[in-house]
Amino acid sequence: MNERPGNPWGALAALCIGFFMILLDATIVSIAIPAMLRGLNASLNSVVWVTSVYLLTYAVPMLFTSRLGDRFGPKRVFLVGLVLFTLASLWCGLAGDVGTLIAARGVQGIGAALMTPQTLAFISFLFPPARRGAAMGVWGAIAGLATVAGPLLGGLLVDNLGWQWIFFVNVPVGVLAVVMTMALVPDWRPGAAHSFDVPGILLSGAGLLLLVFGLQNGQQYNWGEVWGGITVFEIIGAGVVLLVAFAVWQRFNKREPLIPLRVFGNRNFSSGVLASVTVGFTMTGMFFPIVIYLQTVLGLTPLQAGLLTAPMSVLSGVVAPFTGRLSDKVNAKFLLMFGLVALAVGLAWISLQVTPSTTPVALIPALLVCGLGIGFIFSPMSTVTMGAVPRELTGSASGIYNTARQVGGVLGSAAVGVLLQARITASLAASTAGLPDQIRSGISSDTNLEGGPPDLSAVPSGLRQQITDAIHSGLTTAAAQTLWLPAGFLLLGALAALAMRTARPTRAAEPTPEPAAH
Repeated sequence: MNERPGNPWGALAALCIGFFMILLDATIVSIAIPAMLRGLNASLNSVVWVTSVYLLTYAVPMLFTSRLGDRFGPKRVFLVGLVLFTLASLWCGLAGDVGTLIAARGVQGIGAALMTPQTLAFISFLFPPARRGAAMGVWGAIAGLATVAGPLLGGLLVDNLGWQWIFFVNVPVGVLAVVMTMALVPDWRPGAAHSFDVPGILLSGAGLLLLVFGLQNGQQYNWGEVWGGITVFEIIGAGVVLLVAFAVWQRFNKREPLIPLRVFGNRNFSSGVLASVTVGFTMTGMFFPIVIYLQTVLGLTPLQAGLLTAPMSVLSGVVAPFTGRLSDKVNAKFLLMFGLVALAVGLAWISLQVTPSTTPVALIPALLVCGLGIGFIFSPMSTVTMGAVPRELTGSASGIYNTARQVGGVLGSAAVGVLLQARITASLAASTAGLPDQIRSGISSDTNLEGGPPDLSAVPSGLRQQITDAIHSGLTTAAAQTLWLPAGFLLLGALAALAMRTARPTRAAEPTPEPAAH
């Protein structure tokens, strides 16, 4: 079935339900970090891996899974991924220790990798260029809303039902998405008989795994030896070497590379991929320091923290569809630049505003600026990046574009997690300098993300408030300093958007399929 259906919006709705779950699960874990630390008796680094392993197994296979859609049909691959994702969500909720949860999240990420490339490919099939901006607007609204709605929904579930329910909730939604997909999504078959670049898959996967493992676990091993004389920096270096080897292999693989480099000949696509990396980095990394500050320093419950960020979610969801339609009429790159800069300004504002005594409501204006920025990012970025890609490269381009965002998310999760842990250690050491040595050693040896040292009852009553104030001061400083990292990355994305060509994608004619140069 290769003709566009009469009502493509029903098909898009079914696809967006599954897509919403995928992106929601990338951020919903953040709000449950303190509850997981207590419930699983886990370290901060282990809980950060609950997010990072999901992003890693999401990102690494996506170039490969986009080709599966070309060969077997996007609907079939989407359904397989949806079922796998739903079952893995059930496994996550049933996990009794952090190791099992990390394993289940890895499987969940594979399901997400099977689903995501098919959504953008379907938009290109379901909608002609003149209507594609509106469809991208809906897709962008879902992407933005899911990413920032995680803390609100997560807070509601954690407070009332327990952290396990941030995963259990996916089960009924997943079943609904399966039924709707089977009923409403056409069985489109691109019919491209791709071969699979096995060396490329192995090189890219191993390179990313080593790079992220080294970055995220460096602090745990004091940036020294991990095992067998192998150091953290050697692991990171090996990852970089493998990724360089992957790039070289893609250049010289004349048969059918995992990444057809000719797609990067389009400046808008290349710039959009770079912008996508910075967005993934920021959207994943920004919530860690914010959640630690809101729950640990200000003492908000998960639900209260989620409610505080709700206006940001609502504004993002309201703005995105209008931005999508607007991108059909004006140059989308300027909309994207505005969104990136607005989100950076919002994060910088939060960083400058937070203190141990800040009133939570005072943060709402900065959070609204963040929500406005997010509403201006996803739709224009997708429109301008994918708008000029030839039809025969849509599947590969969709895989590259989505992989770029997820790789950014993996790096953001790892880099922000490492920086936050390092700044917590340094800030606590500075803020507790006036306390007795035996108390300082107890504080510095613990991450103190529940608001105090292991046993405050053993501390003389006269020191308790002083200790609490010192801990809150250190954690606030660490969170504020860490937020500058994702804010700075967004400015790199804004420069990438500035490099895009001035063109309106809807004025272009439908790309004429060309023979694949394989």
